[in-house]
Amino acid sequence: MKKSIRFEYEAHYVVSKEPDFREKEIWLLFHGYGQLAEFFIRKFQPFFEENRLFIAPEGTNYAYLKDFQGRVGANWMTRHEREKAIENNHRYLDELMESYLRKFEKKPKIKILGFSQGAATATRWASRWSGEVDTLILWAGGFAHDMQLEDARGKFSQTDLKIVLGTQDELITPESIDKQEELIKILGKSIEKITFEGGHELDTEILKMMMKVK
Repeated sequence: MKKSIRFEYEAHYVVSKEPDFREKEIWLLFHGYGQLAEFFIRKFQPFFEENRLFIAPEGTNYAYLKDFQGRVGANWMTRHEREKAIENNHRYLDELMESYLRKFEKKPKIKILGFSQGAATATRWASRWSGEVDTLILWAGGFAHDMQLEDARGKFSQTDLKIVLGTQDELITPESIDKQEELIKILGKSIEKITFEGGHELDTEILKMMMKVK
């Protein structure tokens, strides 16, 4: 007979700086499958500044990326005990955000960027989070197929939504694009779609545009 037990657990995340809790923006960055937060956040280093705090949570599932040694990567979930992993992710992310936001006198804008597998995790969590999301960027990924659409429709009604895809992204198929179009239609909200010449990767020029850096 299979059972489960809940216990206290430590999860890792990385920040761009020590906050003074007067920042105007918080960027929550969700890495992709097999990545680590400390390396993922480095992609955003050119955009670090005093009024902007980047927080990169790390998935709590770890595995060697090849064979049984060498580099290790994290992921947000696998098919095994998937629902439990989703619940754990939600509790982790809720507590992470609350631990920072409670220290702000003036609420900062919340901007979320999810890359690849992190995009689905971001939408799944953000659609049920109690806070308000100002901007949601799905990069090389999309809305989770099991996202609660009724909740998401109301939750994202005032959110600036963007999808970014590389024209040579080998992991994005016509079938996955069609599925995302169906989900977007159900959400009933316009979404800005941005493409760039590249593959399954972040593009610096597009990031500059997102950060409004000249």
